[in-house]
Amino acid sequence: MTEYRQKLCTPEEAVEVVKSGDWVDYTSSLGKPVLLDKALAKRRDELFDVKIRGNLVEGPIEVAECDETQEHFVYHTWHCSAYERKLCDRGLCYYIPMVFHNNAAYYKYFLNVNVVMVSVSPMDKHGYFNYSVNTGVAGPIVQNADVVIVEVNEHMPKIHGGYGECIHVSEVDYIVEGKHEPFTTGKPYVPSEIDRKIAQNLLPYICDGATLQLGIGSMPNALGELIAETDRKDLGMHTELCSDAYLHLYKAGKLTNKKKTIDRGKGVFGVAIGSSELYEWLDDNHGVAAYPLEYVNRPDVIAQIDNMVSINSCVSVDLYGQVSSESFGARQISGTGGQLDFLIGASSARGGKAFICMSSTYKDKSGQLFSRVLPQFNGDIITSPRSQVYFLATEYGVINMEGRSTWERAEGLISIAHPDFRDELIKEAEKRKIWRRSNKR
Repeated sequence: MTEYRQKLCTPEEAVEVVKSGDWVDYTSSLGKPVLLDKALAKRRDELFDVKIRGNLVEGPIEVAECDETQEHFVYHTWHCSAYERKLCDRGLCYYIPMVFHNNAAYYKYFLNVNVVMVSVSPMDKHGYFNYSVNTGVAGPIVQNADVVIVEVNEHMPKIHGGYGECIHVSEVDYIVEGKHEPFTTGKPYVPSEIDRKIAQNLLPYICDGATLQLGIGSMPNALGELIAETDRKDLGMHTELCSDAYLHLYKAGKLTNKKKTIDRGKGVFGVAIGSSELYEWLDDNHGVAAYPLEYVNRPDVIAQIDNMVSINSCVSVDLYGQVSSESFGARQISGTGGQLDFLIGASSARGGKAFICMSSTYKDKSGQLFSRVLPQFNGDIITSPRSQVYFLATEYGVINMEGRSTWERAEGLISIAHPDFRDELIKEAEKRKIWRRSNKR
């Protein structure tokens, strides 16, 4: 406590360490340093070209909002939250492509961190601050920072970890305290009828004792709710992102982690985003363990988990099997994240399966219907190459792309496209000489 008091200062005092030209990291999600962000924004006119990195951060981000000229502050993200997506649309945020299992290596070998500012839970009696639901990314960033500032957030849940979940007071340069608003429960993801149909199509592939990786959104939550209603038992969790879908499974008695081949008895995750009830469940829970993404997302770790089932989503796919999961055209809407990590890892596991899911269609603002199965991408950002895409699912079925030729891929993809678009897709496949059947069938 003596060392704690020596390092305690106001947010305004702490941000004085930032210099023009610095790289500053805000880490991820709930790790956003709310008080320090506001204090740094107040220094706008005396600083120039300060570059900030974040990830899945909810707004407002004061340093981005206060300087539309970007002469003083420039904000970056390596996975867009809904708020960061809007910043990108306004030209106030730049995306950093990143495969998540390389997160630690990027910071160790390639990225400068002059100052890191991270929210942590209150210090325990042994002098440790907990990175909480930010464990997946915080540790590697902090380890490579020149200056470490922690912002104590009284609402942060304390999460037990495998490693890298804490920092000791002796490793901290400045400590900031202050009042924080409680974390709000966002608008719940309400599964649509299509989400439920897709989830229903996936159920036959999930056996007792399977370990699940579920992304965020309405479809994974639909799957969690559906599995909770089935007779599946002894399921496990090994996931980059822990969401309320796992809480549904736990409350239904399905999530026991008893059959996992590694980390048995522990639900493993990197980052958690969800409801206040989810954070309450994770708090001081010895049944879960947070790890850095260099462990959670490493394909050779995932491959050790028998019956590993990975379920991610995408925006669109073309007839060659290329997948776009992070953009509409050139518009960045999310990020690469861990999709490639889990595609490779889960498909390498004994009994493992990797799924990418989407609705077969979408509507634009005018109500016009479009197919998510496209003839060929033209300018879209490819997240997953065709050589590493395995199972694809829509509300019309599931296909396996492993080892399939171009015409087999086209046939399979058209079979799970919306019926209204299949004839046109057949014609487009014929033009590209990847179709064997007659389009008059």
